Amino acid sequence: MGDQYHEPADELSGRTRDLTRVLVSLKEEIEAIDWYNQRIELAGDEQVKRLLRHNQEEEMEHAAMALEHLRRTMPGWDDALRTYLFTEGELTELEDEAMGRTYGNATGTTETGASSRSAARGLGIGSLKGENG
Repeated sequence: MGDQYHEPADELSGRTRDLTRVLVSLKEEIEAIDWYNQRIELAGDEQVKRLLRHNQEEEMEHAAMALEHLRRTMPGWDDALRTYLFTEGELTELEDEAMGRTYGNATGTTETGASSRSAARGLGIGSLKGENG
């Protein structure tokens, strides 16, 4: 248990130790998803594949719950998840946009990341209000 800490555990707050528990659990869930993925690929029996896929989906639910807990309780997660999840396009370009980096567009002018994103695919604010666009 001590190897999950990089600092003396007895010097860490209870909150930090709980966050470590969630982070370690998230790593374990993701590892289990990978194991099931490999097993599904190699299983010859379709019933076995269905069983393993069901188990894998359970692990995905657990990972999603851990991520949501981190989003709610650990600073930085909410911003990062809102930037990258449920988006389209090149992920590294989303990073540029989130950081406000500038780069050229098709007209040869320069735009900041946020303005080029809204021009390219819209901010989706209207869709949140139930409007088109």
